[in-house]
Amino acid sequence: MSYKFSMSQCRFAFLLMCSMLLGLRGAVAQSGPEFLQQRGVPDTVHSEVLNEDRLIYVDFPLSYTPGSAQKYPVAFLLDGDVLLPAAGTVQDYYSGGYTPDMIIIGISNAENRTRDLTPPKFIEAQSAVSSDPMAVAMTPNAVLEGGAPAFLDFIENELIPHVEANYPVTQFRTLIGHSYGGLFTLFALAERPALFNYYLAIDPSMNWSGGHYHYILPEKLSETSLEGRSVFITMSGQLHFQDTTITLANVREDDSWPTEFPRAILQTVDQLEALAPTGLRVGYQFFERDFHGTVPLPSLMEGLIALFDWYQMEDTHKINDPATPVATLSKIINHRAAKLERNFGYAVPPYPEELLNMSGYMQMDMGDLEKSEMYFAAALEYFPNSANAYDSMADFYEATQAYPAAAECLKKAMILDPLPRYKERLDELTAKIKP
Repeated sequence: MSYKFSMSQCRFAFLLMCSMLLGLRGAVAQSGPEFLQQRGVPDTVHSEVLNEDRLIYVDFPLSYTPGSAQKYPVAFLLDGDVLLPAAGTVQDYYSGGYTPDMIIIGISNAENRTRDLTPPKFIEAQSAVSSDPMAVAMTPNAVLEGGAPAFLDFIENELIPHVEANYPVTQFRTLIGHSYGGLFTLFALAERPALFNYYLAIDPSMNWSGGHYHYILPEKLSETSLEGRSVFITMSGQLHFQDTTITLANVREDDSWPTEFPRAILQTVDQLEALAPTGLRVGYQFFERDFHGTVPLPSLMEGLIALFDWYQMEDTHKINDPATPVATLSKIINHRAAKLERNFGYAVPPYPEELLNMSGYMQMDMGDLEKSEMYFAAALEYFPNSANAYDSMADFYEATQAYPAAAECLKKAMILDPLPRYKERLDELTAKIKP
């Protein structure tokens, strides 16, 4: 049967659905008694560019149904073997209401991490960091020429085509990285700004090579149209390892090597914000209580919510108010559909089919047939290949004694999904139609 509820059930279910979409959402993926939770389906991509096989983990949203025609935005997560559980948990709780459902591609950087995520060092820049004894002591010669250009080639020319050929993703892409991964994320923005739509750089190591890669941002991007591109940068509260008097208010004035890391991040934010004429949207958040190792989790949550702030639902109070006219509700739905299409670059249903369907039944049980028809019609408009949407509209027509119209809806439902119950209902309706 379709989604049918009593009035009290409808009210409860509608509030429950809204709560789910607005964030009260979670799940545990169990694959056996020995596991509480596992994230990501492993896959391997052979790289001619890197001359090696690369491991990735593919994490599907809770709404994913194998065999469905639905496609999802895709997020490429560096250090995916470490960060995927956090990113997946954020998606489980916040997607639907705050962020869109996405397929997350966790890229393993367990091997050759520094090689892949760091851009080349420049000899002229090394003298600028010679005052950093820790950096000099911990930087082997092999690190001096980073492999970020080759790794970016691998992502663009091998990984993305593999993902698009094998998984239901759209071309709306987000790149996420922490530390060296955050450096690589901003390196990718500078080198190939059109490759990703959104960039989330978590406590990025922008002091790499004397800060060369934030100094060149204006040169690389100032003449480029960045409309539709957004970047969000986060910074941990670890401003100085030894001096607790260093705060966000005075760290820019400090010139000691322990503060090169946060100062480089703040300078990066300044330089990106200066690119506003290009259309680039820039966000930044300081997590005072977090350290470099703890900042990924809050950054994933706040960063994705900020990047997708336009995705969040509006006017829910009007949707929940029985006094709201049907014309206003229709306008809200159409506005959201247009907004999502404008930001994604392709048409997206404004609400899940289940929510539209449930709203139709709720209004029908409350006796507001005009609103009920509007919701069922919206479900058909945005989910034209759904047998259940036609079955639900058949329920509406049957409730209004429009039996021929109900029969036509059931015939279309049977074409899409030849379930025996559709045939049984059609026979019952046919008997009610006067010859």
